[in-house]
Amino acid sequence: MRLLLNVLWIVLGGWVIWLEYMIGGLLLCLTIVGIPFGVQCFKMAGLGLLPFGKDIVDAPGTSAIGCILNVFWIVVAGIWIFVTHIGLALGLAVTIIGIPFAIQHVKLAMLALAPFGKLVRET
Repeated sequence: MRLLLNVLWIVLGGWVIWLEYMIGGLLLCLTIVGIPFGVQCFKMAGLGLLPFGKDIVDAPGTSAIGCILNVFWIVVAGIWIFVTHIGLALGLAVTIIGIPFAIQHVKLAMLALAPFGKLVRET
């Protein structure tokens, strides 16, 4: 079932989410200051391509620097990415068929809000 849902996700737009996060990550990695943010974009790209069967957990030993980077991320980009994924989730939740996809957008929204100190794991 996970394979079928991931294939449907990719065909119906998951590849666009993956591509956007990959381009964003590549652009951020062009500067030394942007590398930590680019790495987080790559993390979100992986989840954005194949979200079914993955879960977000807190990383052990999260530092204060991660908290500061999360605050900067939220102010600059996180809130807008969060709102976009929540809007897509609300639109998909209108239909019964869209509910599993809406749940994945909520998962992406939570990671996009504060990606530092989070890990994406297989379930």
